[in-house]
Amino acid sequence: MSKPIVAIVGRPNVGKSTFFNYIVGQKISIVEDKPGVTRDRIYADTAWRGRNFTLVDTAGIEPKTDDLIETSMREQVEIAIDIADVIVFVTDIKQGITEADKDISLTLRKSKKPVVLVCNKSDVFGKINEDIYEFYNLGIGEPFAVSSVNASGIGDVLDEIYKYFPEQEKNDENEEIIKVALIGKPNVRKVITYK
Repeated sequence: MSKPIVAIVGRPNVGKSTFFNYIVGQKISIVEDKPGVTRDRIYADTAWRGRNFTLVDTAGIEPKTDDLIETSMREQVEIAIDIADVIVFVTDIKQGITEADKDISLTLRKSKKPVVLVCNKSDVFGKINEDIYEFYNLGIGEPFAVSSVNASGIGDVLDEIYKYFPEQEKNDENEEIIKVALIGKPNVRKVITYK
């Protein structure tokens, strides 16, 4: 079994790339305060609680658009959703639920995959941001208040993602093993020796 894949999705400018960069521990995705900076899927390997997994950053989804580039970006997000074991749906707690958030949540519920709802930009320390309760209306489950800039709440999100990882098989412990298959016609001495 290969490493679990976790896809980060959401509308533009909710902090998906900042969230991605923090978890992988380096600035791989470009972070800029304008939509459309991330256009393709960006992959990075990371680990949590001793379990390796692949994290995928995606472009912001604009569900209702006929723009050719945005349609292509949406197709890249759909591919990420299809290959993911777990989906992280990032929203902006300061802006509240938008129509785009509702459309994305409907798509994610149809995917039948586990979804972890992240309410990013919750930069208030020491108290619960009352705005988080609105996000239960998306019908995805418990929302997690996070500040990707300050790294607040990210550990709780990673623990929730971890719950949904497929069971690890014993032979998966060493994922660096190279597997080789020998093929050929009968009687051509498919023998390999190693030291």
